[in-house]
Amino acid sequence: MIPMTLVLFPLSAHLLPGGIMPLRIFEPRYQRMIAESREREFALCMLDPRQPDALRNMYPIATRVRIIDFDLLPDGLLGITVLGVERVRITDLWQEEDGLRVGEVEPLPPWQSGRLQADQYSLAKALQDVFNDYPEYAALYPEPDWEDASWVAQRWLEVLPIPVEQKQWLVAAKDNQPTLSLLSGLLVASH
Repeated sequence: MIPMTLVLFPLSAHLLPGGIMPLRIFEPRYQRMIAESREREFALCMLDPRQPDALRNMYPIATRVRIIDFDLLPDGLLGITVLGVERVRITDLWQEEDGLRVGEVEPLPPWQSGRLQADQYSLAKALQDVFNDYPEYAALYPEPDWEDASWVAQRWLEVLPIPVEQKQWLVAAKDNQPTLSLLSGLLVASH
């Protein structure tokens, strides 16, 4: 996999491949990021709350994203919507004069698509319940792929309230099996 240089956009949330997220852009450095991004791509990174002021206060696994929509919000701020493209590992990072962080990243292989197994359909059903409870979230996904194990696992990882370290470990896995196992265990424990 060929390394690439991307702007790093730190958040307290994870977005994974196939995921969609609206963002409000208000800091000048991120406005510059949008203006200068020829490919309209950058990496969303999870913040490490243990190191709030450090340059390297981001976990190493991030997601390369592409801007799919722009909007001027009622408060005058720029709104963008991004689509998760692929998982990446941050191998080096630096900070520019205005505080914008840039990193060298290497792509990670995608999780293979595949149908949920019969004993995993309850994971999709429970995620459908989340979509029903949060229609604004569901509206981001007009064509959800309820049968694809990787799509379901990645959407769960985006919303599941588990420790960031555990989420990073799951996101870094070579396939979706650790996530599906955790989700199945959590679903059994909740009933």
